[in-house]
Amino acid sequence: MLRRSGRRSQLNTARHNSLLSTLRGSGLRALLLGIGLFLAAALCFASQPIDGRVPSIFDPHSTPAKSIDHFSLFVLSVTGLIFLVVFTLLIFAVVKYRMRPADAGREPTQVYGSTQIELAWTVIPILIVVVLFLATARVIHSVEDAPEPAHALDVTVIGHQFWWEFRYPRLGVVTANELHIPVSDPANPRPTFLTLLSADTDHSFWVPQLAGKTDLIPNRVNHMWMDPYQAEVFVGQCAQYCGTQHAKMLLTVYVDNPSDFDAWVRAQQQTAVRDDSVAAGQRIFESTACINCHAIRGTAADGRFGPDLTHLMSRRTIASGAAENTKANLRLWIQQPDAIKPGSLMPAMQLSNADLDALVDYLETLR
Repeated sequence: MLRRSGRRSQLNTARHNSLLSTLRGSGLRALLLGIGLFLAAALCFASQPIDGRVPSIFDPHSTPAKSIDHFSLFVLSVTGLIFLVVFTLLIFAVVKYRMRPADAGREPTQVYGSTQIELAWTVIPILIVVVLFLATARVIHSVEDAPEPAHALDVTVIGHQFWWEFRYPRLGVVTANELHIPVSDPANPRPTFLTLLSADTDHSFWVPQLAGKTDLIPNRVNHMWMDPYQAEVFVGQCAQYCGTQHAKMLLTVYVDNPSDFDAWVRAQQQTAVRDDSVAAGQRIFESTACINCHAIRGTAADGRFGPDLTHLMSRRTIASGAAENTKANLRLWIQQPDAIKPGSLMPAMQLSNADLDALVDYLETLR
């Protein structure tokens, strides 16, 4: 009986040691995997934008983006320090208190009722949370409650499936997908304040180098602002899943010098140029479903479901950044939209080749 009990005890001890060995191996693998993922993420976030076309939150060009960048680095520093402390303590515990052959079947010394330890793991996390909360509130307040100067540029942004509409109420300009704003000289700042609306479902306006994400929600008005310091082109994205073509709901922000911006505004304020050589294409546009969705200033077309086409050819892209604005792509977009943007709400017009060519020729005059 005693022999059987001793054999059972040895078997339980062997199983216990095997389980501990397995757990140590799994824990080590998980630890190494976590370190690898952390380093990979750090390398990704540290990468700089390639030729200015890949947005990076760590390359701010506007006051809101810079505030978010500084706060992100602060939080990263705090959490990085926490990681180093915890990782160091973990390595220390693994090395110093690892199981040795002499420890087989013996339980480690237990610590009960340590006031110092309990105070440390209670007070320190509370202080960290309070500091991060206050820093977060400060940044949110500075961005969200910034006063709008009288000479600021006002732009109304309307999110559609799956494109952006930009309206300049004080300037009488309407465009799509490509937002033009002036440089805000620190000596004479002229920020741009955006009023964000949605025509259908939830969207999110995000240009990482200029400001944080702000949602566009049906039946709600949101606001954001930006004051870029230099003339440059910035790219953005709808950051809220809004349907099939959410990933191709791109946007481009052109930050122009004041003179260039004023020239762009004057050009956009003009009505569409009438060209008798493409009158056939204009008749096709005005006699088909095109007129129900699109507007062309100076004509009978006054649709609001699709982008304003008055100055279509002044834009670099079509289909909200999905394709370059070339004659071939424009023809394909009208003939077979799903070839460029599957699931978009642009209908295939089913025109004959002759009518399609005439329509494209007309649209190419809209500059």
